[in-house]
Amino acid sequence: MGVMNNVSLLQPGQMLQRGVSRHLVGHGFACVEELVPARGLRVDVMALGPKGEVWVVECKSCRADFTSDTKWQGYLEWADRFFFAVDEDFPTELLPEEQGLIIGDAYTAEIVRMPAEAKLAPARRKVMIQKFGVTAARRLQLLRDPDMHPDWD
Repeated sequence: MGVMNNVSLLQPGQMLQRGVSRHLVGHGFACVEELVPARGLRVDVMALGPKGEVWVVECKSCRADFTSDTKWQGYLEWADRFFFAVDEDFPTELLPEEQGLIIGDAYTAEIVRMPAEAKLAPARRKVMIQKFGVTAARRLQLLRDPDMHPDWD
């Protein structure tokens, strides 16, 4: 398919997204990066688990990235479990202890703290699974036909 796979071109947050997605895929999850659950929100990684569970991972590349983020709490209502993903040099004491924690890089990651589960309501779960499927299918179509000019918004 000719997909570019040059890690050196990725931004720090994108490298974390890549490593987190690789790790979660290894646990039976499917992942979509940069998914929009609602207007004004964009989650870094949404993972759909083998039992239909919905996890959201917010990747933070540095202290300033975390301290300037005013939206992450808005993501909590869109997931069964919410995680922060950071690299090994990130000052993890800044992160809320009630949220999950993943340490990673561009190649892999590890869940070091599992958050409590907050089950999505069935209607919200349906919306998220539909958004996941539509987003993934559209991106696949664009990979197969990059000259297509969709009017999807």
